[in-house]
Amino acid sequence: MAFLAPLPPKAPAAVLDYEIDWTNWLANGETIQGTPVVSSDAGITINPSGKTTSISGGLVTFWIGGGTNGQTYSVTVTITTSMRTDSRTIQVTVGPRLLLGVSS
Repeated sequence: MAFLAPLPPKAPAAVLDYEIDWTNWLANGETIQGTPVVSSDAGITINPSGKTTSISGGLVTFWIGGGTNGQTYSVTVTITTSMRTDSRTIQVTVGPRLLLGVSS
């Protein structure tokens, strides 16, 4: 079983894309039907500024904006497939992001 590292913090002003990959969970021939439902705790915005949730095979992409520094929010994505329904929850912490690099 693989464990993922915690997500890096999201700055309050950032609008970032997040992905949940169901590819290895889907059975042979099983497909995600319709649009996944993405819900969250109050205080952050799902798909702000006209962004939308998208599906590519088993990969679901959605967008998160807003939030308050120091707060952690639960975001749940629920899919319905041709065979069943499943939900996955991630924790998104809002806070300062480290500088990736500086060039002169």
